[in-house]
Amino acid sequence: MTKDEKAEIIKKYGGNEKDSGKTEVQIALLTKRINDLTEHFNVHAKDHHSRRGLMMMVGKRRRLLDYLTKKDIERYRAIIKDLNIRK
Repeated sequence: MTKDEKAEIIKKYGGNEKDSGKTEVQIALLTKRINDLTEHFNVHAKDHHSRRGLMMMVGKRRRLLDYLTKKDIERYRAIIKDLNIRK
């Protein structure tokens, strides 16, 4: 992920370019990295070290989504719909 892509995601989900701590921003950044790694595994199927990192990112995103569910269900539904994450 390039610096510009990251800044664009932060601006889209955080309100401004400095608000990178918002839950939606963290979920969107993790989703982007997860999607990039998924593409990586289409070429490098035996890269188990990176697969462990992918599983850790998926777990972290899951925990953030659970937190957002408890905190504000409408924000959760909006981010799920916008990022096309199924659950």
